[in-house]
Amino acid sequence: MTPELVRRMSAPVPRYTSYPTAPHFSTQVGATAFRKGLRGLSPSQALSLYVHIPFCAQMCWYCGCNTKATRNRETIETYFQHLQAEILMVASLVPGDKPLAHIHFGGGSPNSLSADQIRRLGETLHASFGIGLETEFAVEIDPRWLDDDQMSAFAEVGVNRASVGVQDFNPQVQSAINRMQSVETTERAVRGMRAAGVSGVNIDLVYGLPHQTEESVANTIEEVIRLSPDRIALFGYAHLPSRAKHQTLIDETTLPDTMARYRQSRRAEILLTKAGYVTVGLDHFAKPGDSLASGEIKRNFQGYTTDQGEVLIGVGASSISKLPTGYYQNAVARADYERRVTETGLATVKGILLSDDDRMRAGVIERLMCAFDFSKTSLQSTFGALAQPLIDTADELVSADAEGLVERTADGFRVTEQGQPFVRAIASCFDAYLGKGHSTFSAGV
Repeated sequence: MTPELVRRMSAPVPRYTSYPTAPHFSTQVGATAFRKGLRGLSPSQALSLYVHIPFCAQMCWYCGCNTKATRNRETIETYFQHLQAEILMVASLVPGDKPLAHIHFGGGSPNSLSADQIRRLGETLHASFGIGLETEFAVEIDPRWLDDDQMSAFAEVGVNRASVGVQDFNPQVQSAINRMQSVETTERAVRGMRAAGVSGVNIDLVYGLPHQTEESVANTIEEVIRLSPDRIALFGYAHLPSRAKHQTLIDETTLPDTMARYRQSRRAEILLTKAGYVTVGLDHFAKPGDSLASGEIKRNFQGYTTDQGEVLIGVGASSISKLPTGYYQNAVARADYERRVTETGLATVKGILLSDDDRMRAGVIERLMCAFDFSKTSLQSTFGALAQPLIDTADELVSADAEGLVERTADGFRVTEQGQPFVRAIASCFDAYLGKGHSTFSAGV
């Protein structure tokens, strides 16, 4: 792979965890539209739920999430009470028995909640929605602030998958991102969650961090393999200090360049596949027996998932819901979120209603991100003449391709193995919104 090609394909583009992407949401779509969308859901529609906990005990400087560093129990409890109220309001608007296929607690750090709050939140969810043994119930964990009672509480409310944040085990890298975390602390969390009854354990890693090298990434991967997680997410660091002000604390001169980032990601993939993990999509890995490696995958705001539902309801500050009608996002600032929940029970501040063109492009982009191909026949049978511009785009990409990144198939378009590391850039060619507005995105590799 030539450095020139890697640099060209690493131009900033969306991560495509949704389409249209969040920068194109409008304040013209608010709580009234969200309320209508919830009430219009089919009683038999499979649902998923995302719960956002916007607190961390300490701010990591690389972080791009909507979170705040606090250990103030009163602040967390006030937010928690508003979160409970929002959940009850949302549940009252959704028709039917409201069975949940997937639940995800994200943040921030969901273990900013006390064990008592975890149990109270679990009681509210079980009383409001249908949660069964078949429900995948995941939680993101910061092992540095996790105690035994919290681990037990997560298991008691039904959590059966934990994603343990690591990023990197190298002390120099950890110091540069303000996240000191030993292998021993991480292992305690992995073993503790499993002992509590949480059967699935994931580990989250990041490449492209300050002071990272191929060797340091490889050393971290070796330790992670020893911990034997079921799934591994390997994300490229998104350095966007204009959007996340705390990232200005990172010395940009210590960040690896584009080619170094590419080599780090390739080295990690080689080591993980050699250890028996299956590559899933762009940046996830799973053991062969895991459902993520053996079934059809989708893509949402948490990355790759086995969740096949059309409806994802997001609760908490900054959360985004996906309904058949469109996307709806809550207020990002905690105080604004709490005020809106107090006043109306909902906190929606912006969104976008989907056109047929949006739905078609969303399907093509998700298919490329998940399976690296799409079928022209399927596209035409669903969208008719509306599909032709996308088919033309695919043909033009193949005709212009000189590096073997894409190719025609008997019934469509495919990203080759050589092109797969650059699938975000390739998918962006089907994005009708790209270049409109003043959005900033992370590097494509």
